[in-house]
Amino acid sequence: MAIIIKDNVFTLQTQNSTYQMKADSKGVLLHTYYGRKTDETDYSYMISMADRGFSGNLYEAREDRTYSLDFLPQEFPVRGSGDYRISCMHADLGTGVRDCLLFFHDYRIWHGKYELEGLPAMFASEEEAVDTLEIILKDSQEEFYVHLYYGVFEEHDIITRAARVENRTDKEIRLSKVLSACLDMDHDGMDMIHFFGRHAGEREMERVPLFHGVTELRSTRGTSSHQHNPFVILADKTTSEEMGACFGFSLLYSGGFHMHAEVDQFHQTRLVMGIDDSVFTWSLQPGEYFVTPELAMAYSGQGLSGLSHCYHNGFQKNLIRSAWKDKRRPILVNNWEATYFDFNAEKLLDIAKEAAELELDMLVLDDGWFGKRDDDYSGLGDWYVNEEKLGCSLKELADNVNELGLMFGLWFEPEMISEDSNLYRSHPEWAMVVPGRKPIRGRSQLVLDMSREDVRHYIKERLFAILDSANIQYVKWDMNRSVAAAYSALLPRERQGELRHRYVLGLYEVMEAMLKRYPDLLLEGCSGGGGRYDAGMLYYAPQIWCSDNTDAIERLSIHYGTSFGYPMSSVSAHVSVCPNHQNGRVTPFKTRGICAMQGTFGYELDLSKMTEEEKEEAREQVRTFKERYRLFQFGNYYRITSPLENRDFTAWEYADKDGKEAYMGVVYTDLHGNPAAQSVKFQGLLPEGNYVMQKDNKPAGTYTGAALMNGGILLPVPVENYDSCQIYIRLEE
Repeated sequence: MAIIIKDNVFTLQTQNSTYQMKADSKGVLLHTYYGRKTDETDYSYMISMADRGFSGNLYEAREDRTYSLDFLPQEFPVRGSGDYRISCMHADLGTGVRDCLLFFHDYRIWHGKYELEGLPAMFASEEEAVDTLEIILKDSQEEFYVHLYYGVFEEHDIITRAARVENRTDKEIRLSKVLSACLDMDHDGMDMIHFFGRHAGEREMERVPLFHGVTELRSTRGTSSHQHNPFVILADKTTSEEMGACFGFSLLYSGGFHMHAEVDQFHQTRLVMGIDDSVFTWSLQPGEYFVTPELAMAYSGQGLSGLSHCYHNGFQKNLIRSAWKDKRRPILVNNWEATYFDFNAEKLLDIAKEAAELELDMLVLDDGWFGKRDDDYSGLGDWYVNEEKLGCSLKELADNVNELGLMFGLWFEPEMISEDSNLYRSHPEWAMVVPGRKPIRGRSQLVLDMSREDVRHYIKERLFAILDSANIQYVKWDMNRSVAAAYSALLPRERQGELRHRYVLGLYEVMEAMLKRYPDLLLEGCSGGGGRYDAGMLYYAPQIWCSDNTDAIERLSIHYGTSFGYPMSSVSAHVSVCPNHQNGRVTPFKTRGICAMQGTFGYELDLSKMTEEEKEEAREQVRTFKERYRLFQFGNYYRITSPLENRDFTAWEYADKDGKEAYMGVVYTDLHGNPAAQSVKFQGLLPEGNYVMQKDNKPAGTYTGAALMNGGILLPVPVENYDSCQIYIRLEE
């Protein structure tokens, strides 16, 4: 078992890391070590005790003024304990003061992975080396308990964290902050790597030094958001892609989140992360409990690539549940940028016929097929097929698409409602609008109150009716605005602070019900592109539309940032038309395909308007993706160059886990007269192996793995703006 317990010291071991905590003589649960794998030595000897001025002392410490929670490293710090640093919980236990003090009470361990009611969480089979530790803390005065859960995934070097807060008193307890986990480290000088952005420009990587004080990242938008992603990395100053220590923190939650990191007066670093607490409150009645979302932590001593592989492999195997997780995802064409709202069955079937000729797998019908929906201003919520617009039933359309040898998929936006809709006219109270005030609109639409059972019942009823009516094998679930001025007509005034979390729980309930009813359905997440790209969504949707920005060059940095914490098999990426609809850029068709093959791959254009040359290029792209999909979907992903640092080209690699083959994509982002030679080095190969190389599917020699990893290869000279190339190698037979 990966959990070792001795004298109230709890040591968690993964393949390459050790995590340790200790219940000390006062009953405080201290954090003692996290990093490179070591033995089960009690590392509390590294904690420095001293009389620190203006640092309060526990009553239990008696006259010992060297004992203060104001500087001791802790597993779950709370407000009211004399620790003035950032904390995980603010709880009013009935006095009107957010005052709590937790001591070690009990523990238990078991083989397998804990589960979280109503929330996404990593999972494991009985055969896997995964164990759970539960540590129970109790308030010093009240029957108030916090259960800390630790899931140890040895193979992936991942430790998951979650907390369950339990009220066993006979009175109401009010929570105003409950985060998922804390990590205390005894040193400063660390860098924080985070992923900021905007609509059509998500997950831009930024590396900044932590300073003395508090650094915060937060989404108050009701979703994980385009602006800040709920995944961060702490890294040593010298950590690079291939070398150095780093720690990852990924929150499995699709609502607003809060991460704050503090470097304190004694140069110690603390990071806490969990649900956004800006407007959060939660009432715990006697006998009730609250469960936090899961946080997946990982440590790598082999640099940022090593950390990414922990998350890629762990999420692919132990978070994504879909029946499609181990299958090649269908190469699809989405009609949105081809037709927008202007379509009928005839136009759609013309696109489908072209798709069949190019050997694609699926046609996806996007927005505009339901209710009165010819623009952004009406129809959302009226999930009834507009047969007059289509010119046929949805079943007839799907059957005709199927007869061409294609699967059929459909776009939904179930969480939204238009004011110009029959649903709003019948149930205005279902929209989240503050009484007596004008609504805050986004994309000319309002948000349905997913915390309401009647709303969830309606959405499930309409979703199921549509999915039962035709052979629909894929659903794109979209959400095209943020939550603002949220109010629920069913929650009392004093409990409105619960709404945003209850909304997310309602969303998960509907998605779970849909996937239970249609277990073979391929669900793709979307929120104006990548506005809800988080590990929690991957539990339901094995792929997520990465960005509404389909420009191949801007996608380089979006894919780059996404790759740090999420498997590339989850990145939904398409070839679109040029000039690009978002920024007007013109790039070669070949380059658009190579960039899109970083992810699940597909097309978002009018196939009938492609030139014969483009169609032949598309056939080649489809053949390449189908032949090498296992490499793209399951290979180790390496960021060879950064689009943020290398102005000349961006390169990435997929290497088979056993080192037998690899693929590298290269996109040139600048041109020069009299250019210098450019070279790249492969990673993840067998040094003694002989590899046969192809450049753009043409023979290009045989090289040893040692040569390719240490000497590298010369890149071809680009011949046009935004040129590209693809390099494939395999062991010589």
